[in-house]
Amino acid sequence: MGEPVLVSVVALDPVLEAGIRSTLSACPEIALTTAAGEPRVVVMTVDQVSPSELDALRSVREAPSQPEVVLVASRLAPGDALHALAAGARGLLRRCEADAARLTRAALAAARGDCTLPPDLLDRLLKHAEAGGAGTGGSSPAWAGASLDDRERSVLRLVADGHETNEIARRLCYSPRTVTSVVHDITRRFRLRNRAHAVAYALRTGLL
Repeated sequence: MGEPVLVSVVALDPVLEAGIRSTLSACPEIALTTAAGEPRVVVMTVDQVSPSELDALRSVREAPSQPEVVLVASRLAPGDALHALAAGARGLLRRCEADAARLTRAALAAARGDCTLPPDLLDRLLKHAEAGGAGTGGSSPAWAGASLDDRERSVLRLVADGHETNEIARRLCYSPRTVTSVVHDITRRFRLRNRAHAVAYALRTGLL
């Protein structure tokens, strides 16, 4: 086992923050730190995904250490999820579903660069995209007339579902290097920041 992942917790409610810290502290692969330190992952807990919360998320991502963010929200509609992913969130959880196993899994996945979403929310996002998009203000010009091939679509669906690179490789009978290359090609071709950003825009524009 390597060095534990440094994780900090941000919440308006100090009782809630203490509860999440206590939950995460039980995982030997995680070491808790303060927001003033240099965490690899920040777990943010909010009631709703409004412009102020999205601004706070972006501020966290713009810190010198550029930590990944797992957003835990009381309410998480498909449109909220797309906005959060586009703002830089690496993982999304509903507060009512954020038990110890899911919290630790999402934090560790974020540290590896993997994106996690609740499976039912992913299904709703896909249906929302098929129905014409989430109404998040139009698509990026980089996606105009673009498409994903079957391999790219298969990989991106599994990324959106929170699977690690090695697991995606096993499921699709590819090498881990091929999976990494596919994701890199997607983010580079469409000028996206990371895997989460790729998932958000692919869903928003109906490419998935």
